[in-house]
Amino acid sequence: MPTPANRGPGQPWRPGNSVPAAVDPSLPSADIRIGYARCSHLSQELASQLNALAKHGIGRDKIFSEKISTRIKVRPQFEEALKTAREIKEHAPHCRVIFTVFEMKRLGRDAAELTALADHLTEHGLVLEMLAGPLPGIYDPTGPGKLLFGFFAAMAETERENIRESTLEGLETAARKGKSGKRKGQNPSVASIYRALAEYEKTQAYPEAVETAHTDFAALQQRDRAPM
Repeated sequence: MPTPANRGPGQPWRPGNSVPAAVDPSLPSADIRIGYARCSHLSQELASQLNALAKHGIGRDKIFSEKISTRIKVRPQFEEALKTAREIKEHAPHCRVIFTVFEMKRLGRDAAELTALADHLTEHGLVLEMLAGPLPGIYDPTGPGKLLFGFFAAMAETERENIRESTLEGLETAARKGKSGKRKGQNPSVASIYRALAEYEKTQAYPEAVETAHTDFAALQQRDRAPM
């Protein structure tokens, strides 16, 4: 008899997520993909993600996209994409329904959200696919794979916090130095250019972290100006 995934040794029984029913192996099977694309700011483009999903064989009518920050809890197109995937699986349980994104960071902003998504996919018999990033390929969020998924999510969360901290440190350093740097009026060094490009690439990956750093810095300045 199937056992719920959240049932462990020594734990009392309690209602949990149901295990998807077994599928008749004699039924013809097929892969059905639902695509999702997202970027955080209006200034960012979605075309590269949409093109990658389309080149992967997903019809435009099965691709959902939106420009919305991961800080916003409700993402309408994300929810609509999941709903569509669930409905397809319900009507065609013999088919493998694959929820496809370009990369992991399009799904959520922290380990908790990504783990919750893995639970949701498992409960409804859906499969996750990522085209790029640290874990490309088709991913069935069960067993040890779920732990690996959580590990990469934790890495992303750590990188986001590192970007926030480094941006905050940079703002504080710039505020202390003002405009009296050693190379004032000179061209920047090659090392400075490469360092700036690397930092820019990171900030584009996690714009919310930079935004949070600016907000934190403004709060610190306000606190310092406040009368004692």
